[in-house]
Amino acid sequence: MNHTAFFEPFQHKRLHLRNRFVMAPMTRLSSPDGVPGQQVADYYGRRAAADVGLIITEGTVIDRPASKNEKDIPNFYGDAALAGWKNVVEQVHANKGSIAPQIWHTGDAAGMTGWTPPAPREHPGNMSVADIEATIAAFAKAAKSAKELGFDAAELHGAHGYLIDAFMWDQSNPRTDAYGGKTIRERNRFAVDVIKAVRAEVGEDFTLILRISQWKSADYNAKIAKTPAEMEEWILPLADAGVDIFHASQRRFWEPEFEGSDLNFAGWVKKVSGHPTITVGSIGLANDVMKSFGGETADTSTDFHELERRFARGDFDLVAVGRSILQDPHWVQKFRDGKYDEMKPFEAASMAKYY
Repeated sequence: MNHTAFFEPFQHKRLHLRNRFVMAPMTRLSSPDGVPGQQVADYYGRRAAADVGLIITEGTVIDRPASKNEKDIPNFYGDAALAGWKNVVEQVHANKGSIAPQIWHTGDAAGMTGWTPPAPREHPGNMSVADIEATIAAFAKAAKSAKELGFDAAELHGAHGYLIDAFMWDQSNPRTDAYGGKTIRERNRFAVDVIKAVRAEVGEDFTLILRISQWKSADYNAKIAKTPAEMEEWILPLADAGVDIFHASQRRFWEPEFEGSDLNFAGWVKKVSGHPTITVGSIGLANDVMKSFGGETADTSTDFHELERRFARGDFDLVAVGRSILQDPHWVQKFRDGKYDEMKPFEAASMAKYY
């Protein structure tokens, strides 16, 4: 196999990447009381030193009382947390890497440890317009901080049933006001307002990524867009609002999104929007991430022909790899050098480690 194309530089606005590989965001629960320490900087620094093109951090939360569902998810507000993230940025840059924070609000998604946030979990059904406006402002403030701290881009998490995504999906948004409705375009209002507010704070030169998904943690078969026409209704307003790159999350990247075409989710989003996309979903592994959450070991899959075929066709521009890079910081280098026999299966116990 010829992997040369994956190691061509990528540029969008002020984002300059040395190759097409992205470290996917993975929650680590290792920032005590929301403050990332030196081990977090070391963790991301190791991946940068091992030639990962772009690191997207674990989800980091905005300044809202119930924005997180676990105590040790990192904050993206407050002097201590922002100083910790500044250290992370400096360590990644010292290792010639690029990094973007993933900025999120978990909505009413339950955590894994039983920790309870200090305020009721927010979701589309219980937020007042004032709550919504304050949340939009908090997203914008966090993105502004990302730029000020020296991050190379920022990603908003609008997938998997978390707050932005919950507004988009008809099964989780019961509102009948301006932030709800029967159509995708109507339910997009919250996401569009967040993106516009963020863009106003960071300016036009700063690269903004939006992670989206059809599937939800509570429903793997969920569909926001059931047809290509609905995909246009969903994606185009987000692009117009200011998204630069779409991070199209699916559980298995090789699966087609709609009947009659073998385009995957990232391929359809790129076709509809004309914007660069990131594909993700079980790359280099033989089972999907939710099975790993269930405790299964994921064997390596070193047949990359399908990934190469789709990339060469132009279906997506960047490739996000999660568990393989969590298991082995040097995965990108092994891919580049064809050292498939040295690629490690993903051990579910690694989710509890920080190395």
